[in-house]
Amino acid sequence: MSILVSGETKVICQGITGAAGATHTKGSLSYGTKMVGGVTPGKGGTKDPNGLPIFNTVAEAVQTTGANATMIFVPPPFAGDAVIEAAAAGVRVICCITEGIATADMIRTKALLRDYPESHLIGPNCPGVITPGKRVSGEGANAKFSGGCKIGIMPGYIHMHRADAKTGKAVGIISRSGTLTYEAVWQCSSRGVGQSTCVGIGGDPVKGLNFIELLSMFNDDADTDGVLMIGEIGGSDETEAGHWIRKNMKKPVAAFIAGQTAPKGKRMGHAGAIIGGADDTAAAKIKSLKADGVTVAMSPADMGSAMCQALGLN
Repeated sequence: MSILVSGETKVICQGITGAAGATHTKGSLSYGTKMVGGVTPGKGGTKDPNGLPIFNTVAEAVQTTGANATMIFVPPPFAGDAVIEAAAAGVRVICCITEGIATADMIRTKALLRDYPESHLIGPNCPGVITPGKRVSGEGANAKFSGGCKIGIMPGYIHMHRADAKTGKAVGIISRSGTLTYEAVWQCSSRGVGQSTCVGIGGDPVKGLNFIELLSMFNDDADTDGVLMIGEIGGSDETEAGHWIRKNMKKPVAAFIAGQTAPKGKRMGHAGAIIGGADDTAAAKIKSLKADGVTVAMSPADMGSAMCQALGLN
């Protein structure tokens, strides 16, 4: 099992003819994802270099291919509309990779998404979601996988299915940072800990699925033995997640909070990573998470170790 996506998920790419969309469509195909087409208005009826059909609208793509997931590489001014178009067409998992979307646009988009409760938005400004497949051949970047689903820009080969994990364990990973997601995955894989599903939720202040929604999904997933949560300064999401963990989580959770040396009032990388008050600091979040029973890594180099400690593997 896994959450959100599996080897049976059928994926389209909105913005498939753009440079980024074309590159990552090919990467997802190479990983073994069931890419079934793409959308670029005005180019319907043609095919991309991979032979995938291109449609003018998401509704046409869904009707023809049965797609139930999408990755969005649409320019910022149009990305919010692309999200709503996908939801209106019945797409269940909407992965918006686009960065630089205006906060006002995302506020409007999130409000409109309330009319489509069956659709889950991941992002924007995120690396995407991946449920690792089993390795069938090769090593490193030349490895080939089967039965997985990679939607986004993450390097697929660093991820590990439970079947390939020496410990026989698999954890879920939730992160506001793309780069730290990859580092956490690599550390876990290097320690023989696989991943059930990894979700990059993005670093913008207004986004789709957040920590608590995903923690709840992992809590109910039989293939997830624990969760690694990667947060950062700004907002109260991590603190609220910690309180939810203490009251509801049945599985061990480890965490890392980035931005321990960030000065107050200075935005660090992500639009949502700005300390607005005493409770927004890394120190405050770390203290709160520890009080809620979460195993906290104090350095990004210790994320894998903290997860193993939480699992009782150290």
